[in-house]
Amino acid sequence: MLAGRGPVGRQFTELIAERGEQWRADHGLDLRVVAARGRERERIGREEGPLTDLAGLLERTGAEVFAQAVPSDGDPRAADEALTALRHGAHLVTATKSHLLAHWTELAAAATGSSVRISAATGAAMPAGDLARSVLRGFDVRSVSGCLNGTSTFVLDRLAEGADLPSAIAQAQRSGIAEADPTADLSGTDAATKFRLLAALLWGWDPATTRFEGEPIAEPLPAVPEGGRLRHIASADRDEPGVVRVRLRAADGALAALRGPDKAVRYDCGEAGEIVLSGGRSSPRGAALSMIKDTIGALLESTTGFR
Repeated sequence: MLAGRGPVGRQFTELIAERGEQWRADHGLDLRVVAARGRERERIGREEGPLTDLAGLLERTGAEVFAQAVPSDGDPRAADEALTALRHGAHLVTATKSHLLAHWTELAAAATGSSVRISAATGAAMPAGDLARSVLRGFDVRSVSGCLNGTSTFVLDRLAEGADLPSAIAQAQRSGIAEADPTADLSGTDAATKFRLLAALLWGWDPATTRFEGEPIAEPLPAVPEGGRLRHIASADRDEPGVVRVRLRAADGALAALRGPDKAVRYDCGEAGEIVLSGGRSSPRGAALSMIKDTIGALLESTTGFR
């Protein structure tokens, strides 16, 4: 069952229609959207009408996964519906961040027999959340840092080329990278949100009580060494629990190499060394593919909650 009929939700539905046969052959799963819910109306099969009670709809359709692609605008309905789905035994796959920040512990408590998958909320097509959730278990992750907001990287590179801030933002918007209101990107709030969720997966921090300290992108910018690249870098450290920082600083390695809306995240794994993941530029298609991946994982893997 899909909640959200915007760009990501439409791509999710289209991907299942386009590639359902492939996933049936590859994974033995018959993926179908049995119902799709918008703000005021829902579609079940070919019939469309006003929204009905979610609990009853889950019962009637037998949906095994509740996939959310609704805006992260703080609407309490997102949390209410996520909790309802989990309490009725459905897996939760979500690209929505706001209720994860505010209701993490409630969602975890409700997921007694089902899993919660949040890849699309922590990096879209780049599986940063998968590394934090399960792949790095036992690796003694000491810190995590990176650039998970493509708009900030794009804007900083345009500024380095001589553009002023309004022009750089306008170019990002024309390219479809930046939102109409880029405040959350330029302030570091969006990057911090993703790192609050990664820290919750890595170390069990409650995102609702994790503090954000940010340095916004604003002129004049800090100086960088000749040939260096300025980046908006988010970080969290296991030994400083409950704090996520986003700072403007000169970057090296994979973070300096980023171009356009690409992203990268770096995990300090102590004796195992540094593990870096990069790529996965933001797009509705990429976010929808991430939700498909999470749907397949929820159905094939025997996990519960956020783990």
